[in-house]
Amino acid sequence: MSDDFIRPNAQFIAGVDEVGRGPLVGAVVTAAVILDPNNPISGLTDSKKLSDKKRQALSAEIKEKALAWSLGRSEPEEIDQINILQATMVAMQRAVACLNVTPDYVLVDGNRCPDFGLPCESVVKGDLKVAEISAASIIAKVARDDEMLALDKLYPEYGFAKHKGYPTKFHFEKIAELGVLDCYRKSFKPVAKIIAEREQG
Repeated sequence: MSDDFIRPNAQFIAGVDEVGRGPLVGAVVTAAVILDPNNPISGLTDSKKLSDKKRQALSAEIKEKALAWSLGRSEPEEIDQINILQATMVAMQRAVACLNVTPDYVLVDGNRCPDFGLPCESVVKGDLKVAEISAASIIAKVARDDEMLALDKLYPEYGFAKHKGYPTKFHFEKIAELGVLDCYRKSFKPVAKIIAEREQG
């Protein structure tokens, strides 16, 4: 992990990260992890830098070895009501609130912290600098990708296994052709545009 980050002097540090702010479909998923210093996990880094297979293996190891871990989420309806940034903050609060060990300090990936009612610090590129945040990014990514694979089984023609809900050219073509499912974020501009075009057409 990076040398330029100074760890807070706390016994139970929770790392928090989110996955899924950019996709057009599904929940934004967050995770909170408190690692066990006596049970280290090697290979932790930003989840996006790992292969699917490595992420799956690390996710299982984190869940087995961590002192505590939990997931939080905000569903598409909530994202549409309060916007993606606020929904992400709420999902982070939910993840921390569900930990079965209360942290002394919370480290959040990015440049802002929601109000946890606990000492908190945001860490830019935290998933590369802080092991707890890396662990959170990995279990959140695996959880959300698994949901996209499940959605792919229900609606294989949309290609969710391939694009994981992100706004790719193929994904745009499919929603223009097939329409918008209930699990889409209808406030997101590309989705709202296709809904409006189909209503007019």
